[in-house]
Amino acid sequence: MPIYDYRCSSCGVQKDVMQKVSDPVLTTCPDCGQETFSKQLTAAGFQLKGNGYYVTDFKNKPAPACEPSGCASCPAAGTH
Repeated sequence: MPIYDYRCSSCGVQKDVMQKVSDPVLTTCPDCGQETFSKQLTAAGFQLKGNGYYVTDFKNKPAPACEPSGCASCPAAGTH
């Protein structure tokens, strides 16, 4: 379920609310009771990039280990 950021324009209270996409938007402030509670526009916490991976996934993926006998694709070929 997504988490939405809400803010009351009357009292200034801010709350993160977990609710279904199909749930109605909240309008009544839980602190002051005014009808000035509104959903805020926020940025997504991830970026999609490339071949379906998140930018943050596999960022520091370790290099594959080479065989003791060496391999043609190893950057240190012939040095083992």
